[in-house]
Amino acid sequence: MGAVAWNNPPEELTYGGYLELDALLSLQRPRSDEHDEILFIVIHQVYELWFKEILHELQELEHRLAAGELPTALHTLKRVLTVLKLVVAQTDVLETMTPIDFDAFRERLETASGSQSVQFRELEFALGMKDERVLAEFPEGSRERAALERRLAEPTLWDAFLAFLDRSGYAVPRPALERDVIAPVTEDPAVQRTLIDVYREDRATAELCERLVDLDEGVQEWRYRHVKMVERTIGQKRGTGGSSGVEFLKRTLFRPAFPDLWAIRSEL
Repeated sequence: MGAVAWNNPPEELTYGGYLELDALLSLQRPRSDEHDEILFIVIHQVYELWFKEILHELQELEHRLAAGELPTALHTLKRVLTVLKLVVAQTDVLETMTPIDFDAFRERLETASGSQSVQFRELEFALGMKDERVLAEFPEGSRERAALERRLAEPTLWDAFLAFLDRSGYAVPRPALERDVIAPVTEDPAVQRTLIDVYREDRATAELCERLVDLDEGVQEWRYRHVKMVERTIGQKRGTGGSSGVEFLKRTLFRPAFPDLWAIRSEL
C-alpha cells in the first residue's frame, strides 16, 4: 500500500500578509543617514497612496453620475473630500522639518521633483485641468506617459457632470456636451445660465454643485499649503527638478477646475 499523501494546509491569512506589509515597509530607502529623510519619503509615499484612492473614487463618481444615482454620487464625493482633507493636513507634518533639516539631504534627491508625480497630473486631467505640454516631462513609450495620454483623451469629471444635468432635463448647451475633451475646461456663459437654474430650482442637484465647489476649493487649498511649505523650507532656491521653485509653484495657484461654478456666485 502506497504512502498517504498529505496536502499542506493553506497558510492562514494574516494582517501583515493581507496588507503586504513586508513589501510596503521595505520601500522606504533613504539615500543618506539624515534623520528627517525617512519622514520626507513616508509623507510623499502616503501622498501617492491617497492620490490613488482619490482617482479610484473619482472613477466611481463618474459611474454614479452616469447611472443618475445622485445620493450615491454625493456619498462618493464626501469620501473624496474627506481624503482630500487628510492630504492637506499632511502638510503640517512636513512643516515640522526645518530648512536645515531638509538641506541636509536635499542634494540626494538629484533631479527628482514633485512635478513628476504622474498621479497628481492624472488628478489634474481628471478634473479638467489639462495641458498637453505636461506629457513632454515623461519619455515616450513609458508607463507614465501612457497613463497621462489615456487621461488626456478621456472625458473629465466636469463632462460627466454636464452629461448628468442633460439627462436630468436641464438645457445644457450642445457645444458644452460635445466639446473637445482634450482641451482644458473654461468658462461658458451658456452653461452658467443652466447652473443658475439648477440652484434656483433643484436643491438636491445644487448640493452636488456645492460639493464640486468643495472639491475644487480643496485642491486649491492643497496647492496653497504646498507652496507655503516649500517657501518656508527652501525660500527662493531653485526647485530640485530644475524649476524656479516657489515662483513656479505660485503660478499654479487659484486656477479653478470648475470655473463656471465660481463665476455664478455673484448671480445667485
